Amino acid sequence: MTPLDQLPEIRTELYIDGESHGAGDSLQVIDPADGTSVVGYAAAADAKQATSAVAAAHRAFPAWSARTPEERAAALVAALAPLEAERAATAEILTRENGKIRLESHIDSVVFEHRFQLAAGLAGEVGQLTVLPAPPYRTEISHVPLGVVTIIVPFNWPLAILAASLPQALIAGNTVVVKPPPTTPLATVRTVELVARALPPGVLNVVTGTDAQIGAALIQDDRVRKVCFTGSPAGGKRIMSMAADSLTRVALELGGNDPAIVLDDADLGPDAMHRLFAGTFDSTGQICMAIKRLYVHRSRYDEVVEGLSGLLAATRLGHGLDERVTMGPLHSRRQLAYVQELLGQARSSGAEVREFGAPAEGADLSRGNFLRPSLVLDPADDTRVVTEEQFGPTLPILPFDDEDDAVARANDTWSGLCSSVWTDDPGRAAALAARLRTGYTFVNAHGAGSLDERAPFGGFNHSGMGREMGIEGIREFMDTHSVGFPS
Repeated sequence: MTPLDQLPEIRTELYIDGESHGAGDSLQVIDPADGTSVVGYAAAADAKQATSAVAAAHRAFPAWSARTPEERAAALVAALAPLEAERAATAEILTRENGKIRLESHIDSVVFEHRFQLAAGLAGEVGQLTVLPAPPYRTEISHVPLGVVTIIVPFNWPLAILAASLPQALIAGNTVVVKPPPTTPLATVRTVELVARALPPGVLNVVTGTDAQIGAALIQDDRVRKVCFTGSPAGGKRIMSMAADSLTRVALELGGNDPAIVLDDADLGPDAMHRLFAGTFDSTGQICMAIKRLYVHRSRYDEVVEGLSGLLAATRLGHGLDERVTMGPLHSRRQLAYVQELLGQARSSGAEVREFGAPAEGADLSRGNFLRPSLVLDPADDTRVVTEEQFGPTLPILPFDDEDDAVARANDTWSGLCSSVWTDDPGRAAALAARLRTGYTFVNAHGAGSLDERAPFGGFNHSGMGREMGIEGIREFMDTHSVGFPS
């Protein structure tokens, strides 16, 4: 691995109306693996520049929306051409600013392009009419684009998450302003700008900056017709409150406290255990749809604990660019302190906390946001590590004896993003999945790697509103229009 102090600093600008623009200030991006190395600087827009991005998107809307969905899709697919040559650089930058291992950063970039291709494949459905025959009227029902859309992206999987809404908004006929995360803006800006340069000016813009400086301009401008936000429930409430002043629509993909239920007949062989492990601990547990609570039938409890313990023991912590490392740091110091607080409360309540893993050879964990992964065994249901979203490398494992009790406990939460059922009986899996109050239920798997990206995705309860991906994800960015003809 190249020494961190020898890696180049990355600088990105704003991209508005088909041109790059500097700013009077910048966001400094620090590597979370050591807390001191400067990865680079992103231009920090002021409110006037954010407003100019909205204005550019507004000007570009009539011509872009006048194209057919197929024409828009073809333009987007062609715009992806430069991404492959930049893949390695994108992954390296994303790992440096985010902390996750290089393989995950590479996947993040690949998924960005894959989701564009999937959305483009739905272009033929965008303009479909529904006709209600006469009498008394012949009525045609169609869908039309909204206008300017703001998309606000989180730090953890910024490219993949952006591509769950960006291509859908564009293929629907909208124009877009993207706001990357302020702590991990660099790879996202570079990627979005590559795509935007191949599109008409103003169709796709990217603006970096602080929420205090540019948030109101990107959310409350009357020309913004929808805001798409991915982040925490608290962040979603702020966005929704701000959008209320201008009656701007919102789509919110928020946090999850995902339950997984392992039944007594589950296959717990090596492959299944790896899926269980990955569904929990990928990206150092910083995934909204990761397993956050694991309910295991008492007859299989020891087997699950032993299996996960063996995999966790092999974890090697360090900088994500080191190919020997399997788990990077948490992204922020604040999140590290929060997860440590949850574990401290679990210990004080009487639960057993087992920690695993070791630093990779030569890795110094003292300066970065590192936390050894852990299992919290048989905590009470009201323990904070059970009731709150950890968003870190820890997992409470809770035994159950009765299936109805497991379902009730799984549903007793503020969230409703994802869930999973682990059983060898497909009928039993379907029956139990139907009772779980989440937007997506996996069977014998869990997490983004097992997601069918053709299907709509989104949460119940405080996990959000609206859906991403699939034709439903495109319709999120359209209005319904009915035209009635007298018979």
